[in-house]
Amino acid sequence: MNIRRADLHDAPSIAKVHVDSWRTTYKGIIPDDFLNKLSYERRTELWRNNIKREDNYVIVAENNDGQIVGFADGWKRETNKEENASDLTSIYLLEEYQGQGIGKMLFKELFRHFKQCGYEKIFVEVLEDNKSRYFYENYGAKLVEKVPINIGGKTVNELIYVWDNVDEVYKR
Repeated sequence: MNIRRADLHDAPSIAKVHVDSWRTTYKGIIPDDFLNKLSYERRTELWRNNIKREDNYVIVAENNDGQIVGFADGWKRETNKEENASDLTSIYLLEEYQGQGIGKMLFKELFRHFKQCGYEKIFVEVLEDNKSRYFYENYGAKLVEKVPINIGGKTVNELIYVWDNVDEVYKR
């Protein structure tokens, strides 16, 4: 497994992982109609823009055949007003690659970057019914807020977690 920084050529592959992982991860959480309307083309454009952002650190996980099977990114959301803080904005893997430690590799690389940038706190937003929240909790994330949001006509709870000490997370 190879973890590396993404470049613009990776946008279509990242978009495919994004759409496909949303369809498996959020099945039964977000309405099927919403998930079925997700578009590889629109997500490709989103990821081209995300990769171009200087403040966004986008990384990919490639299998031994060079296929992108997961990705992660981190940047400071506009809603994050905390000093010396940033956000883990996504970690997604194709379903068949989950549970193999790849998410942990992506996570650790993001936190290496956060540490290198001098951030002290990291926030992450996750849907309450998404099992990945337990991964974050296992790494010491503390729940700070629960916010109802609407996705595809359904109200779901978004949980906001924080890590107060990047050094402690990075050591784990």
